[in-house]
Amino acid sequence: MDSLPVDLLLRGAVVGALGVSLVVALSVDRPSALGGRLRARFVLGVPWGTLLSAGFVLGVYLLIQGGLRNWYSPVTIPFRAWSYFYPLGMLTAAFSHNGAGHLIGNLVGTLTLAPLAEYAWGHFPRQQGSQTFSSLRTDPYVRAFVAFPAAVIVVGLLTSVFAVGPIIGFSGVVFAFAGVALVNYPLGTVIALVGGGAVRLVYTALRVPTLTASGRPAYISPWWADIAIQGHALGLLIGVLVGLWIVRRRPDSRPSARRLWLGGLLVAVEQSLWAVYWFRGGETYVLYRAAGVVLVVALATLVALAVVASDDPLFEWDLGVDTGVVRNWQVAAGALLLVTAAVAGPAVPTNLFTAQTGDLPGEERTVRDYEVTYAENVQNGLVSAVDVDAFGETTAVNTSGVVVRSAERGIWTTAVPKGRLAFDGRTAVRLGGVGWRETVYAQRDGWQVLGAGTAYRVGLDNGDSGRVVYTSDPVTAGPTLAGRNVTVVPTRETYRLRVTRPNGSVNETARLPAENQSVTLDGLRFDRTASRVTVSYNGTRLRLLTQETYE
Repeated sequence: MDSLPVDLLLRGAVVGALGVSLVVALSVDRPSALGGRLRARFVLGVPWGTLLSAGFVLGVYLLIQGGLRNWYSPVTIPFRAWSYFYPLGMLTAAFSHNGAGHLIGNLVGTLTLAPLAEYAWGHFPRQQGSQTFSSLRTDPYVRAFVAFPAAVIVVGLLTSVFAVGPIIGFSGVVFAFAGVALVNYPLGTVIALVGGGAVRLVYTALRVPTLTASGRPAYISPWWADIAIQGHALGLLIGVLVGLWIVRRRPDSRPSARRLWLGGLLVAVEQSLWAVYWFRGGETYVLYRAAGVVLVVALATLVALAVVASDDPLFEWDLGVDTGVVRNWQVAAGALLLVTAAVAGPAVPTNLFTAQTGDLPGEERTVRDYEVTYAENVQNGLVSAVDVDAFGETTAVNTSGVVVRSAERGIWTTAVPKGRLAFDGRTAVRLGGVGWRETVYAQRDGWQVLGAGTAYRVGLDNGDSGRVVYTSDPVTAGPTLAGRNVTVVPTRETYRLRVTRPNGSVNETARLPAENQSVTLDGLRFDRTASRVTVSYNGTRLRLLTQETYE
């Protein structure tokens, strides 16, 4: 049977199973007042602000990042929050995404969590004495179609401005939705997160009904190193503060401390807010798991105290011209503000620098205002100008890989790490801006040398023409043959073989022979097939070189 009809049947089975199970559940349950409750909070019972916000994010991906024509490969580099000197990145980072999977994940999070936040606030004001259409502040249509989406944009900008960059993605705002929802409906927020996982599972099942996989080598960085933990924590704290403002205005509808503590802990753990890590350089990361667990427990406790603590005065003062009172809950709220400031504060000095000027290491390729090159063990050009030490780690790190710089945009980034290129062999680097894109390809070739490392070259091309921009150091084979050392020397044009003797009496070089050709140097014969080179002398034969392969 053709695979296409089978996939269609499987997709139909998923949709049918969901539909039948939902109908059965609704038919055996008693009539619900859910519709009435939704209409009491939402215009026509619909969370319009959520839908508009999700549509805006989707529009940025499709129209600004070029996802409409390149769904799986949008332009990302110019739309990150690189620094305060690059306004375009700061304005677009929170609403842009790395790819389709990143976008879908955040849209699902928005559609499952934002309605809870919007429901807590409501389109219809609930303060006593308020008249629905008496002002713009209370008008339900303004609240639904203007105020909520505007608040979403403001929170998004805050997560860009106060995130340790260069971040990209709507997840900071999604965490803010979670924070608002958590303070008002702690266990409902946990259920929404589980529901989001179910939605992603159904989406994946519809997109790929059957998956065949087998064990294979892979280049994988630690999963926790791909999380913008500081941006997520910042978004959650902003949401908690907004949710606290909402819930403290309604003393009759506050959740219990137990629910808040449990919900806060579960949300923080499920969303991996405990994954506090540091980039050590050289594609090495360190995870502070125990410290992260302590932090999320403390956060859950603080949130519970801020919401549930009483309005009773903790202390008062009267200085004649100035009087005041501090209430119990305000102390916890003040602590939350301090925590939020502590999380956001490091972003200010970090985002005040720009790309390093001067010559880039190695030969570069220019695409409009971008410069692309390959370099190894060079200091990252977007680290803090002031080296900061913490827990034995430092901000002064070295990096290796494909480097992209734009002095005009203040961008300096390792777009493709050395290990990734060594694994893939060829990788695309998508450059661009609003209304344009161009792709530069980085490609590596190399020869593994017997008993030593790999001699390799890296080239850059735009699909039509290219050139080598980096060559590794020469590599000398481990064993000697008849008292001779054999070295492989990468050059911009080709690879060369060099034969030397320890006493320096011989130093001969020749171009690596072409396929099915041979060359002789100081009595050593080198024979090449498609992917290997052997060396022979007086009947002794060794496999000297093996061409590097990629996944």
